[in-house]
Amino acid sequence: MAQRILMIEDDHRLAAMVRDYLGQQGFAVTLAEDIAQGFARLNREPFNLVLLDLMLPDGNGLDVCRQIRALPPNNKNTSPNVGIVMLTARGDPMDRVIGLEIGADDYIAKPFEPRELLARIRAVLRRHEGATTPSKNEVLCFGRLEIDRDARQTRIDGVARDMTSHQFDLLVAMAEHAGRVLTREQLMDLLKGEPLEAFDRSIDVHIARIRAAIEDDPKHPRRIITVRGAGYVFAKAQE
Repeated sequence: MAQRILMIEDDHRLAAMVRDYLGQQGFAVTLAEDIAQGFARLNREPFNLVLLDLMLPDGNGLDVCRQIRALPPNNKNTSPNVGIVMLTARGDPMDRVIGLEIGADDYIAKPFEPRELLARIRAVLRRHEGATTPSKNEVLCFGRLEIDRDARQTRIDGVARDMTSHQFDLLVAMAEHAGRVLTREQLMDLLKGEPLEAFDRSIDVHIARIRAAIEDDPKHPRRIITVRGAGYVFAKAQE
């Protein structure tokens, strides 16, 4: 499963650029434009790393860093040991010192090269390897989409979406192989034991119905993408 990053940043253009770039590198990036949205995400989704702007509309990134590090070790989703990389336009050495002293793992000044940010993120994740990786029984989260395997429920923005048991199993199989193109035959192999029809075109029907449940615009899907002549791919990076 893709490593998950929460970016708390009110510069929408920068946030979108970082999301797209890191998405191309195999990360699943969720965006929040202020502290309130950021903590709403942290309270319900597991993340491997937080990209945290220093100056936010509703507070200071240093305070957010301090609050994350103060989380109890048994917090349901976000470990207090989650990686934190601070972002700032000021580049004040004192901010860097304070940020590192209160628990940030790294600090990068804007503007930055995307490759440098990527290198720093990978370095932090290596140090935290295994600390926040979701277990097999936890909720699969892709941006606004949540797939709760234990409850067998799919949610968008916390609202449950209806689908059959077979469709849920198919969605889980694709999500567990996010970013990988899967043929109809491979999808049917992943669903061995499930009473799907024998003809592989039945997969198309199920996927059309899943799209109707989870896509904002089923005619222009962004979560389950058709790869002509090959099959389908479940997108790693989602809004």
